[in-house]
Amino acid sequence: MSEEILINVTPVETRVALVENGMLQEAYIERTSRKGIVGNIYKGKVVRVLPGMEAAFVDIGLERAAFIHASDVVGGQSPAEDVPGTPKTVPDIRSLLREGQSLVVQVTKDPIGTKGARLTTQLSIPSRYLVFMPGVSHIGISQRIEDDAQRARLKALIEEAAAEHEDIEGGYIVRTAAEAATDEELIADMVYLHRLSQSVEERIAKAPTPSAVYEDLPLFIRTIRDLIRPQTEKVRIDSRESHQRVMEFVREFVTEFSDRVEYYPGERPIFDLYSVEDEIQKALSRKVQLKSGGYVIIDQTEAMTTIDINTGAFVGHRNLEETIFKTNLEAARAISRQLRLRNLGGIIIIDFIDMEDPEHQRQVHRMLEKMLERDHAKTKITGVSELGLVEMTRKRTTESLGQILCEPCPICDGRGFLKTAETVCYEIFREIMRVNRVYEAESYLVMASQKVVDRLLDEESDNVADLETFISKAIRFQVEPFYSQEQYDVVLL
Repeated sequence: MSEEILINVTPVETRVALVENGMLQEAYIERTSRKGIVGNIYKGKVVRVLPGMEAAFVDIGLERAAFIHASDVVGGQSPAEDVPGTPKTVPDIRSLLREGQSLVVQVTKDPIGTKGARLTTQLSIPSRYLVFMPGVSHIGISQRIEDDAQRARLKALIEEAAAEHEDIEGGYIVRTAAEAATDEELIADMVYLHRLSQSVEERIAKAPTPSAVYEDLPLFIRTIRDLIRPQTEKVRIDSRESHQRVMEFVREFVTEFSDRVEYYPGERPIFDLYSVEDEIQKALSRKVQLKSGGYVIIDQTEAMTTIDINTGAFVGHRNLEETIFKTNLEAARAISRQLRLRNLGGIIIIDFIDMEDPEHQRQVHRMLEKMLERDHAKTKITGVSELGLVEMTRKRTTESLGQILCEPCPICDGRGFLKTAETVCYEIFREIMRVNRVYEAESYLVMASQKVVDRLLDEESDNVADLETFISKAIRFQVEPFYSQEQYDVVLL
């Protein structure tokens, strides 16, 4: 599998595209005016404690106060303590935090929509191969490293190296990239993280409240740290200055990739190389066309994302069950890519076309699981329910592609549809009746869009005449070209 990373840098935004076999798989966008803050560490102040929600709001210097749950406070229950089948015990938030208290926190989820940032007091500082967690003794290994011998080797190495630095309290998570790293590279990573952690502690001691004490790397460098892998053939950057900064990072931390990072000076925009711009535009659409002729509908709502599969123009060759099975298999592959590309998170419900054969259900489910293994975000998937639905979750830390690039339509207010001209006409009739009961007027002027006025003068002309007779007043109409279909005004004359 060939893989390339394209990085487009401008003064206003940075965009990253991960391309596999010539097809866009993931897209990341960071704007100068609205940078992501996941991973940033702040010295904040508790502004409100909510016992009924076992949570608190913390002022970290942002427009909206951030949110922290009792389980995310050191001293509360951590995820590592969760044991299946046992009830969760979370201490009273009032025993952990008090209003006005100074608190060092890290952002785990960006502000999304009307919600503030999500916080934790369990700090973690990432590097290329390791994640350092101050004040913790746990050593964990990425679940994506499946070889038991390799896991044992890495754990023994980290334990031995950590023992030599007893003056530094902290735990480690060994990242997937460490599987291909040498012992010297891992030790160098540990030394770097120790220096960085000490620097953060010094800043915390001096920093005012609220303020940022540590900010994660910019997107184009985070890309090198988190996304570059042995199968990555090329990393192309279209900014000379950013390329130089990336090369400095590569020479210090990932020297084995130094020959794969190149500056792209071409006249053709870098995102045109693999039709990345077109793919991003397609990712904003509800409908995803499948090669067979079927299609997938993706609807993102406040509570969850729903995905529906249809055979569309695909009529198959053998029988209905085989047609449905092939459509579902193709849809499973497309859905896994769309989740990554659109960066959809939270609860996701997939409505596959009903399959009678249990073996077909198993194969489609297995295909979805297999394709999701490539996902950088943590996913959890259930089996096929009695209603034929597949439920899954995908960890959400940042806004989706649609939330970054788009805003709710001001005309339909995000509903996705408009009232018909007929509906608006009847609303106008009711409004005239209401106004006529309350106010005295000689006649009425209705101002509305072209389509509504056309209907009032044509299909609804008899109803208009009946209304004029009923209220004994004339009704005139005026087209307002800048009115939306749902807008209208009734003016008393």
